[in-house]
Amino acid sequence: MAVGRVLAIFPDGLAWGTVDSGWLRQWRVWANGVAVVAVAVVAVAVTLWAPPPTHAQAQPRSGADSDADFGAEAAVDVDAPGVTESLSQTVVTREELEERMSRSAPEALRYVPGVYVQQTAHAQASPYVRGMTGQQVVHLFDGIRLNNGIYRQGPNQYFFTVDQYSLDRLEVLRGSASTRFGSDALGGAILAVPVNPDLQVSPADPCWHWGGRTRGTYASADNNRGGRLELQGGRGATAVLMGMGYRDVDRLRSGGVVRNGGRAEPFVPRFESDGKTQLGTGFEEATFDARVVHHWRDLQWVGAVYGYRQYDAPRTDQCPAPEAPVSECLTIDKQFRTLAYGSVRGDGGPGLRDLNMTLSYQNHLERRRRSRPLSFVENRWRNTVDTLGWSVRASTGNWVSPRTASNGSSAGRTLKNGTVRYGADVYTDRVGSKGEQSFTDLDAHFDLSRGQYLEGSRYLQSGVFAEVELQWDPRWVWHAGGRTSWVAARAPGDPESGTESVRRNWFAWVGRAGVSYRPTEHQSWFLNLDQGFRAPNLDDLTSRQQVGPGFQFENPHLQAEQTRTLELGWRQTGAMLEVEGWVFGTVLRDGITRALRTGSDCPVETPSCRSSRTQFQLVNAQGASVLWGGEAAVRLRPSDPWLIRSTVSYVWGEGPNVSTGDSGVTGGSGFFDSRTPLSRLPPLNGTLEVRWSHAASGAYAGGGIRWAMAQTRLAPSDLSDARIPDGGTPGYGVFDLRGGWQATEFLQLSAVFENLWDGAYRTHGSSVNGAGRGLWVSAEVAW
Repeated sequence: MAVGRVLAIFPDGLAWGTVDSGWLRQWRVWANGVAVVAVAVVAVAVTLWAPPPTHAQAQPRSGADSDADFGAEAAVDVDAPGVTESLSQTVVTREELEERMSRSAPEALRYVPGVYVQQTAHAQASPYVRGMTGQQVVHLFDGIRLNNGIYRQGPNQYFFTVDQYSLDRLEVLRGSASTRFGSDALGGAILAVPVNPDLQVSPADPCWHWGGRTRGTYASADNNRGGRLELQGGRGATAVLMGMGYRDVDRLRSGGVVRNGGRAEPFVPRFESDGKTQLGTGFEEATFDARVVHHWRDLQWVGAVYGYRQYDAPRTDQCPAPEAPVSECLTIDKQFRTLAYGSVRGDGGPGLRDLNMTLSYQNHLERRRRSRPLSFVENRWRNTVDTLGWSVRASTGNWVSPRTASNGSSAGRTLKNGTVRYGADVYTDRVGSKGEQSFTDLDAHFDLSRGQYLEGSRYLQSGVFAEVELQWDPRWVWHAGGRTSWVAARAPGDPESGTESVRRNWFAWVGRAGVSYRPTEHQSWFLNLDQGFRAPNLDDLTSRQQVGPGFQFENPHLQAEQTRTLELGWRQTGAMLEVEGWVFGTVLRDGITRALRTGSDCPVETPSCRSSRTQFQLVNAQGASVLWGGEAAVRLRPSDPWLIRSTVSYVWGEGPNVSTGDSGVTGGSGFFDSRTPLSRLPPLNGTLEVRWSHAASGAYAGGGIRWAMAQTRLAPSDLSDARIPDGGTPGYGVFDLRGGWQATEFLQLSAVFENLWDGAYRTHGSSVNGAGRGLWVSAEVAW
């Protein structure tokens, strides 16, 4: 609780101003919002009178630089303005994506410090950032918000719907990012930046020129067959990129059963007769994308569409469910996401540097089916979300003002640098949700009164923000910013199922402040204080669904979650060695968590709740939850062909115990304590990578190790979670070998020999055991 006592010195009025409804209580929050807008207006006015922006600041590295593995000196896209070197940030480049050959965009983050990837199913994966995941981490694609009103609590599958082969890079911002990105960014932000067409065409050339590439991949552990076709064209100031991909994936073969010491075999996953191939795995996937970029003066006009289609993906911990017959299965028949948008980017003139204005539309469709053949019962659910979004971000550029000496001469002149970044965004969701039950022996079908959510529900997220960065001295940089937000939820009632209507509003003010100090050219220190918030969404307020620990039902009276994070960072750079480390402490108030309930608490007309092993309801924890930890990374280049990288991460957390012992769940020591561990927190974990390359031949070779210690600190809800072995998840170490060769200018060959020791392992909180020993191969042909 030491972290909580340190952060408690900051008064609540400074940290945040979240208000739920009540117009008389909201005037202060709106006044803060007006202040944020005023900062941006004043900044624009200053820019108009100040000398022209300078570009004397150090430029970030190119996103293609494979050395940009830790720290904000890596590439920063215009879609994430305000990202400065004072942030704890990591970039995964395209080269790293291709060499590591991950199965999904979330898995591509496994070597990022402070990130731990959980998998509820073979076709699902959820990155944890500093111990938070799901709704508590904001996901963005090309600067567009992916989080919507039905993002599920805890680990969810949605970032899996980002096609990693369409990406130029992934960026991870650790720590609260609510000032920039609004609600949900408590643990951090994950930014997916897509590939831009890069065909070199002379602006004066009137003819179209075309090129492209074809990629084929195969993985033996799950008989993963896939490929991507990409076509690029260019004419004058216009460039086009189009792509399409497909994967057919069979059941995943692991290293075997994961037990915690001599304890019983876990309920999930179930296996085929070989004891290694996991039931409830396998899926099909198709992707498509098209992107047009037109350059006009200092602006880019971008139009794009990205689509993802996933079919027949079982949820591993429910296929079959614990203690259920093998024939029972919950399958996601369809997981579709389509994103289309247009944007204007570039230099818009004074006060509009780094402009990025985007109008977007996104549709998400999910169709689930639970089959119980022995009972002749089948349930189906269909959920859709249509999201319309608009956002604008810009900056004043870096303005420089001279400070003259007191005698009026230019002697003693120094530079005063300043930048203001500002923006606004609004996203509105409309939800469709239906449920159906069938009796297969009678060929009878009837509609349920409600689906997983409530038909016609709506959700709104909006806000304005501004940030100021000042450099009074070459060694010191100060920054501060704030955001005011309005979030609204509307849902109709359903008397037949005992569902209350929802009409809620949340108005929030959050801010951030920090300082960086550079005593030498190669050493920097950072101190940041950030506030975050997350308003309850429609999943929290209205959903009824089977989750990992049991059946979860709604709570329409939830309050917003609020955080304060204090972090200290240090970075040392050099030609051969780069080292960086961060420590942080976060206080979470009104944290939304699962409380154990009994069958008698279940809503009416919800038989699947009473028949579940355990029952849960989301509640606000009364009191403060605390997380503290840190991450570190080392990059060593002992000689030109060699590169060694290593990371280590740890997070510890506890909060008020919201469950009691009368729910029928029994557990270990601490179950009745007033404070308990937070659910599914990652254990101490890290990575080590070694890479050798030969520039003349285009060949490279290396290996990577991922390891984690055992996690035995379990929350009460973890004790009934079949995804977690009895007593906790054991530690593991996984070693992969990598190699590749640029055979010709047009042919690239790559391979990964994964899990060389064929160890049986599982990341904490996952339903799926990691892939066993197998070979990944990839061939790419360009023209």
